[in-house]
Amino acid sequence: MFVPLHDTNPLKKISFPYVTVGLIALNVAVYVVLQTGWVVPLEDEDLSAFAVVPAQFLANTAGDTPFLASGGVLVPERLTLVTYMFLHGGWVHLIGNMLFLWVFGDNIEDAMGHMRFIMFYVMCGIFAALSHTYMLPHSDLPLIGASGAVAGVIAAYLILHPKVKVWVLALWRIPIRITAAWALGIWILAQFANLFFASEEAVAWWAHLGGLLSGALLILFMRRRGVVLFDRTRGGA
Repeated sequence: MFVPLHDTNPLKKISFPYVTVGLIALNVAVYVVLQTGWVVPLEDEDLSAFAVVPAQFLANTAGDTPFLASGGVLVPERLTLVTYMFLHGGWVHLIGNMLFLWVFGDNIEDAMGHMRFIMFYVMCGIFAALSHTYMLPHSDLPLIGASGAVAGVIAAYLILHPKVKVWVLALWRIPIRITAAWALGIWILAQFANLFFASEEAVAWWAHLGGLLSGALLILFMRRRGVVLFDRTRGGA
């Protein structure tokens, strides 16, 4: 419903969001090198080895072959909890996730520091995949994308900076300036609504909700000392 474009929420503790920029660069590089076929033309079954497939994940991690993934590439099954979040289903999927990460990730990195932000991002992504897996244990659809990890960033930003003004594209075409509470709050409500009413099984709504929950909890413990919750600063945009 809202595509974020820009917020004016200056960094206070770090000079540059190296981790945020690095994560965006890595996601784009993986897509270009492995998924477009321009550089390394992998087959779909090879790429699926890096995805989380709930039925396969639960079978392999509980059985006698805990380190086998499907496809022509062998990947430790538990490692797919990390690798899946660097694959995307298309350019729109990739760009959407990276826009959210670009606009909101730098301030969460600032609130935590570089190393803790890496841990936060990965932990949100892992919890998102586990939530999806255990809510849909028989699904054989591969889970890919940074949406779960990015959802954790969204939850953390909403808890830290709900009053900051953000420029967004409403319905992909109308630029408006609203508070983060409205932009991100509506996005979160849409995830709950889609969980119950959407018929599109290819979208991992449970992963989004798992990422949101983990981000909301982790920010309480992983933020720097002195970083307040629900900051009243409105900023500009």
